[in-house]
Amino acid sequence: MASSAASEAAGRMMDDDHDGWASDGEVDVEMEVGGEGHGLDADRRDGGADDDDAYSLVTRVSDTSAAEARAGKDIQGIPWDRLNITRQDYRKARLEQYKNYENFPQSGELMDKLCKQVEPSSKYYEFQNNTRSVKPSFLHFQLRNLLWATSKHDVYFMSESTVGHWSPLSHKLSTVLDFSGHVAPAEKHPGSLLEGFSGVQVSTLAVNEGLLVAGGFQGELICMGLADRNVKFCTRTTLSDNAITNAIDIHRSTSGSLRITVSNNDCGVREYDMERFQLLNHFRYNWPVNHTSVSPDRKLLAVVGDDRDALLVDSRNGKVLS
Repeated sequence: MASSAASEAAGRMMDDDHDGWASDGEVDVEMEVGGEGHGLDADRRDGGADDDDAYSLVTRVSDTSAAEARAGKDIQGIPWDRLNITRQDYRKARLEQYKNYENFPQSGELMDKLCKQVEPSSKYYEFQNNTRSVKPSFLHFQLRNLLWATSKHDVYFMSESTVGHWSPLSHKLSTVLDFSGHVAPAEKHPGSLLEGFSGVQVSTLAVNEGLLVAGGFQGELICMGLADRNVKFCTRTTLSDNAITNAIDIHRSTSGSLRITVSNNDCGVREYDMERFQLLNHFRYNWPVNHTSVSPDRKLLAVVGDDRDALLVDSRNGKVLS
């Protein structure tokens, strides 16, 4: 295949990728093969049972096991031998042409120089399984804290308006919480909105310590206990126009009590006691906060957001230390 043809084909595929904000190397085969400009799809539109069968064969993406991958099957299940570009050519063209979204030009290259480089020939991960039955989704291309693995056999994720659970061990898929309708707490706690919420659009998710906590685009905060699958607490963190809940961190305090730290677009970081479901602290900064992490000794918070500088603050009072 001529390099120009490969580049053109990859360009069409990357245009589709950009619309879906796919990550590097990720290909939605159902969208790619069915898009404009692919010869097979053009033939199929011309009619004919054989064409339909061929199209169905190419777009019939199956699960991939470790044994199948070792035997040469693509780990994403993409039938590259039926496409008009190879995986190698697509990957090469994508790395050359795809432009990732950046607020600050060249920020990726600058950060890369500060990071420890990996050896391309080293083995860091071992492929186990890929399933196409699990369909994670996101509503905003920058807000993707929507996938959590709490054990080797427990994966929680957002799929449209529901929180799903998938077990890599049993391959069973189930719905944990559905936000398409009405969600209300089954328990009474001071400050909890007993009327709950309807039609929450989830922007972030955290699952840990037996809790599932979801944050919404309108400042909603919903907490569910995984043991009994009951919603325990609902609140609205802010009434600001910039209410998006960007991130949630579930952790233990220095005393061992269960806490969550919530980062919001209203420039606030809020800490809740999740044993009493009470707001403990509200720290305010000069820019929207995208994420907050607690240090291993639980004495510091790392706060990052719409600013070039990250902050190290005292977890007790939010005072900036560095």
